[in-house]
Amino acid sequence: MTTTLQRLEELEFVVRACQSLLPQISTAGDLIVKCLNDGHTLFACGNGGSACDALHLVEELVGRYRTNRRALPAICLNADPAILTCISNDWDYASIFSRQLEALARKGDLLVTFSSSGNSQNLLHALAVADHQQMPTLSLLGKDGGTIAGKSTSEIIIPSQNTARIQEMHTWILHELLEQVEARVENLT
Repeated sequence: MTTTLQRLEELEFVVRACQSLLPQISTAGDLIVKCLNDGHTLFACGNGGSACDALHLVEELVGRYRTNRRALPAICLNADPAILTCISNDWDYASIFSRQLEALARKGDLLVTFSSSGNSQNLLHALAVADHQQMPTLSLLGKDGGTIAGKSTSEIIIPSQNTARIQEMHTWILHELLEQVEARVENLT
């Protein structure tokens, strides 16, 4: 069993290791800013704790992050339990996000996926639909990136095997992406 101090030291180590990811974070910010500046919609999804990250990103875009500004178009694909249970019951769980993208997304929209393992079949299916619909994609991953690694327009892989540390860094990154949005998206008032 690790101590609180050991877990804090592990987090500090992961934070330092993530300094090498700053170029990928900048590229991810560019994707989001372009999507929103071009009048497109950002879609986000994940499972479990990563679903919470997707919700967090979307609520900050539609609501507000740090500044009072116009609402930005964003939809969280894991937010509607009726849709999720319908699709998983009538098709399968692997289709819960891809089916929604087929219905709602258009060329130029952006898909953002969150996964600490990178091995979620429903995210792989969503990425395939996004590719078919000519949507750029961004994946925030952990560990070695799993089966999702290399399947997105842009990806950020947290160099850790610890799910908690990965999710903590995903939260920091989504806040950094929101900083870029509020600094660079046009006509925010």
